[in-house]
Amino acid sequence: MRDELNQIGLIIFAMAVNIFLAGAVAAQTNQGGESPSQKYFTDVVLMNQYGQPMRLYTDLLKGRVVVINTFFTTCTSVCPPMTHNLTKVQDALGDRLGKGVFIISITVDPLTDTPAKLKEYAAKFKTKPGWYFLGGKKENVEFALSKLGQFVEARDDHSTVIIIGNEPTGLWKKAFGLAKPDALIEVVNSVVNDKLEPAK
Repeated sequence: MRDELNQIGLIIFAMAVNIFLAGAVAAQTNQGGESPSQKYFTDVVLMNQYGQPMRLYTDLLKGRVVVINTFFTTCTSVCPPMTHNLTKVQDALGDRLGKGVFIISITVDPLTDTPAKLKEYAAKFKTKPGWYFLGGKKENVEFALSKLGQFVEARDDHSTVIIIGNEPTGLWKKAFGLAKPDALIEVVNSVVNDKLEPAK
């Protein structure tokens, strides 16, 4: 049942991507206002592992390729191996990490996972600049997770699906976070290397 609900959530997320993001490349309003992706994701504020506020769209997604997963620091089952897999992605990205490509890990237990806890967890896995561990106000985190199709009522039910998105081109894919690192890296690279079609 949980797997079925996860699949439904992914379908809903994919529909949202098609509606709000596919045309976001040149879809500024006539007055130069918000793009469809900004309207969808909003600038709800999260808090990173350094205690710094970050807006979901403007600071985390806009103009970037992002690799997004959910976790919580006291998890002893799927979170450590999934985070370990992402360290392999981090290594494969090399100098691109933090320069147009970012890894975003959002806690599903924001009441426990303070910035200090997130920083400690990040250090445990030897993460590098360009990888953000995010928490913040419970209602803000839950809102952000719902926009990403990753909200769950119970933290142990969080998804092992990783979302990889290229905000400038509108290409978004998903991958199993516990897959072999090489397979995960291949999906990430396919999104990183996506390019805008020349305007006709």
